[in-house]
Amino acid sequence: MNSTTTTKSGAEIFYKDWGAKDATPIVFHHGWPLSADDWDNQMLFFLSKGYRVIAFDRRGHGRSTQTDTGNDMDTYASDVADLVDHLNLKGAIHVGHSTGGGEVAHYAARAKPGRVAKAVLIGAVPPIMLKTPANPGGLPLEVFDGFRNGLAANRAQLFLDIPTGPFYGYNRPGAKVNQGVIWNWWRQGMMGGAKAHYDCIKAFSETDFTEDLKKIDVPTLVMHGEDDQIVPIADSALLAAKLLKKGTLKTYKGLPHGMCTTHPDIINPDLLAFIKG
Repeated sequence: MNSTTTTKSGAEIFYKDWGAKDATPIVFHHGWPLSADDWDNQMLFFLSKGYRVIAFDRRGHGRSTQTDTGNDMDTYASDVADLVDHLNLKGAIHVGHSTGGGEVAHYAARAKPGRVAKAVLIGAVPPIMLKTPANPGGLPLEVFDGFRNGLAANRAQLFLDIPTGPFYGYNRPGAKVNQGVIWNWWRQGMMGGAKAHYDCIKAFSETDFTEDLKKIDVPTLVMHGEDDQIVPIADSALLAAKLLKKGTLKTYKGLPHGMCTTHPDIINPDLLAFIKG
């Protein structure tokens, strides 16, 4: 079923909750500027394997409240905690893609005991994307200013350019472009609020997740495409895996940022093996 819950901070969060309520829950956290719909393939796959699958729209995204405030990692993690409390999830596996991976790290580092059994970070932003003196391999601020400027000037065009180009690797020679995937990215993006999307760029690029990663004490799988043009692997997954107490790194030659959509036949079985293992 689909439903909503209102968080302590007053945002109404839309979520899907499918499967037997006594089954092991898997919670999916989407990337910027998308929605729970980005997990359709994984939701159906894991539902068919007997899991309870939950995906939600982050505040300001999809069908949740188009918030003008609270579009930051602390509030995102707080919203997740409120949703988990509302559903009374115990021993859940939290799977996050891109910005959602940062959200998973931020939440898992703060979660009540027994709430999180395992975590998965896919093409995820931790430890920190922005280039700083402490993170010389990061992306310069100009990259994120470019996203902000493009969003403010013409969000509809930016939200076509990203999936048509680097997100799915469709800008690579010989790439097999799927128009439906591009349109679906655009559709999801345009459902959200421009202010929340604008603010979220700072949240995903400037939040330092280093201490979160060090605190997480559950088994954590870090999955990353080696041809990720959105979150370059050298400054994300390769560093994040080393900071985790119980981290496992799995990289994918030639795969793009949006590999859950382009290559579910590869990603889903690996996710399943980790969850069952």
